[in-house]
Amino acid sequence: MKYPSTVYFEIEPHQLPIIYRSEYNVRFLGLEKLHPFDAAKWSHVFRFLKEAMFINDHSVTKPNEVQREDLLVVHTPEYLKSLEWSWNVARIAEIPPLSLVPNFIVQKCYLKPMRYQTGGSILAGKLAMDRGWAINIGGGFHHCSKDRGGGFCPYADITLLLKFLFLHKGNVKKAMIVDLDAHQGNGYERDFLDHHDVYILDVYNKGIYPKDELAKKAIKRHIELYHFTEDDEYLTKVDINLEKALREFHPDVVVYNAGTDVLDGDRLGLLAITPQGIIRRDELVFDKIRKHKIPIVMLTSGGYQKKTARIIADSILNLNEKGLIPPLQILSNK
Repeated sequence: MKYPSTVYFEIEPHQLPIIYRSEYNVRFLGLEKLHPFDAAKWSHVFRFLKEAMFINDHSVTKPNEVQREDLLVVHTPEYLKSLEWSWNVARIAEIPPLSLVPNFIVQKCYLKPMRYQTGGSILAGKLAMDRGWAINIGGGFHHCSKDRGGGFCPYADITLLLKFLFLHKGNVKKAMIVDLDAHQGNGYERDFLDHHDVYILDVYNKGIYPKDELAKKAIKRHIELYHFTEDDEYLTKVDINLEKALREFHPDVVVYNAGTDVLDGDRLGLLAITPQGIIRRDELVFDKIRKHKIPIVMLTSGGYQKKTARIIADSILNLNEKGLIPPLQILSNK
């Protein structure tokens, strides 16, 4: 089958719908160290999964870089043009000194990795429909909308993922976004303000960035947390509200934004969830969605401590051990 874009392609039977390539990692003259985000988090997750012999360089799926014509499915030409100005990219990346770096370096060292991750998210949508599940070890840029980036998010990969499915997968008419990153997912929320075919469940710390009141109007079920919320309260609220969401709405696909910035000690998320709490959370989400036989896409999103990479890897390994991401189990819903 010929697809309308190079971001969609078929994978081999021996490949897993786990998406990653080394180009995901951000390196620009050491300036990435000025942001609390671990710009090599994605490579650490992949290394841990390799060390556990769950995946290797041959079984991982390597995505293609998203192209301008792909981005224009969602983004305005004016917004893409604005990324040619280093000062604007510095604002989005939250690294002020980046404004002094020539834009060709910014493109190569920051925006290009983000375009690969965006291509990975879009591909993950297709593979989830093919295999029943997919995990992009990256992506989850939930603060970016069609015409504005922010919060280290330069491309609207979640909106793009769903728009591609709506356009190119005839059996995808309705979608649910389950956003459990510590921050409100205001980017895609603005994009889907008037879309009744997208149900948004967002659980976030109400006291931190972005506090976007307009975007909140798109949320069908929102749970606002307070600083230093702990495991029991958090997991109970996730469990109850996801169950209610699935009774209210019957999606053809679920996008799970699995941020680890809920972890205790994360100075941007300001919640107090333990590593085991995050692993239990991911298992809970996959278990509920898989029981409903709904394809699920997981994106790794935020997480601002070095130890989050190990937690993400441990969570993926736990999903496999529990039979929630069975390797090579190809489903028939194409």
